[in-house]
Amino acid sequence: MATIKAVIKPDQKKDGTFPIVIRITKNRKTNYEPIGYSVTLDQWDSAQGCVRKNYPNSVRLNNLIAKRLAELSGKAIELETEKQEVTANHIKRSQKKAPVALFFHQADLYLSGLKTAGKYNQYTADKPRVKHFKEFLKRDIAFPEIEVSTLEAFKAYIKNTLKLSERSAMNHLSMVRSVFSHAKRHKLIKEDSSPFGKDKMVIKFPESGKVGLSPAEIKNLETVHLAERPNHCRNLWLFAYYFAGMRVSDVLRLRWNDIQDGRLIYVMGKNDKVGTLKVPEKANAILMQYKPFKKQNDDFIFPELKDVDVTDQFVLERTIAFKTSAIDKCLKRDVAPAANITKKLTMHIARHSFATEAGDKIPIQMLQKLYRHSNVTTTLGYQAAFINKDADDALDKVLNS
Repeated sequence: MATIKAVIKPDQKKDGTFPIVIRITKNRKTNYEPIGYSVTLDQWDSAQGCVRKNYPNSVRLNNLIAKRLAELSGKAIELETEKQEVTANHIKRSQKKAPVALFFHQADLYLSGLKTAGKYNQYTADKPRVKHFKEFLKRDIAFPEIEVSTLEAFKAYIKNTLKLSERSAMNHLSMVRSVFSHAKRHKLIKEDSSPFGKDKMVIKFPESGKVGLSPAEIKNLETVHLAERPNHCRNLWLFAYYFAGMRVSDVLRLRWNDIQDGRLIYVMGKNDKVGTLKVPEKANAILMQYKPFKKQNDDFIFPELKDVDVTDQFVLERTIAFKTSAIDKCLKRDVAPAANITKKLTMHIARHSFATEAGDKIPIQMLQKLYRHSNVTTTLGYQAAFINKDADDALDKVLNS
């Protein structure tokens, strides 16, 4: 008769834990089947062959161990009843199951996929988030072990231990959700196994609180005299503003052949949506400053991406990130003080500034179209300053009537 028992192997892992295995012994020959979990020595009850209560989700894991023991014992009895030749390896192979999917192995594959796809921004943002989750758990973990309570504790760890914001906490949870989605796409976990969604963990980002420039501040920006480098950064900001708050990544990608018959035709890098807008006179005046440097019709309008290998998407996104950081530093250090602007001045603020100025001049649906947002709620977030002004005016009407 085969002897089947749950034990831990003495092969200590780098994180200090030991793998739990099912030991199958028959005729003094032993085989081991890993179950995909590992524990520290103080978390394992060797006499009972189960995990102690100090292991997270100990009841669930002990149920899994008991189920696997029953399956293997049942198979051993079945084979011996049929008088088949039974060995430890035979019992193991007869009940071979797919290995349990572990989160951090899939997280590594998810990150590799981002890098291969050239998604530099997402890769560099999610890589430290994976590291933080690993430091929080202190071990690898199977997907079924990640429950709402796990995520709530992780969120508290991000805010209280790492001292990061609510928005950062939501971004960390989004990373976990993305790894779950990756595992689902590869059929490693069931469709309904995610701890995210209705009546589970909901990811809700707080309002950004970013404030756009006022018309007077934009006027200052347009008219202030600047040296060559600050003038170039000012041009990029105003150009983005004149084109309804175009993203800086799209501004830097623009080529001269994107302008045809007085219209700008371009594909938005973030969502691949195609759009066209007429070139405003103020934007055209900026273009004329760069026209002397044009050599070919497919040249970049602005110099940041010249001589960059645009066929390598990862390198392209990395270069845009570095250039954007340099532009934002120049705007903050050189441009804002010269224009008497005390608000935070970055390329992204051009987007909020346009939405604020739009106010009630255009319907929210038109602003959504200009921004090419799939959801109007996203557009409303950019109009927060105008919405506050509307409430202020309403309050004044009541109090001053």
